[in-house]
Amino acid sequence: MRDIAKEVYTKMKVGSVAWIRPVAAKGDTLDSFQSAHDSARQLEEEGLIDIEKVQRQADGLIDAIRIQRLA
Repeated sequence: MRDIAKEVYTKMKVGSVAWIRPVAAKGDTLDSFQSAHDSARQLEEEGLIDIEKVQRQADGLIDAIRIQRLA
């Protein structure tokens, strides 16, 4: 399984903001995307990003995460 949060982080410049979303063309599903939140939280604990917003659907599944790169 690919680490979507880490992929987005490596493409960002320090101080920039981005949305992390599942990409169907790369085989992502909403179910598999839930692990991206865990990965993003780990990056936040390391002080590399700040999670600004977690967008959820009505059923509670995460469908987008807004992050800012700090380092």
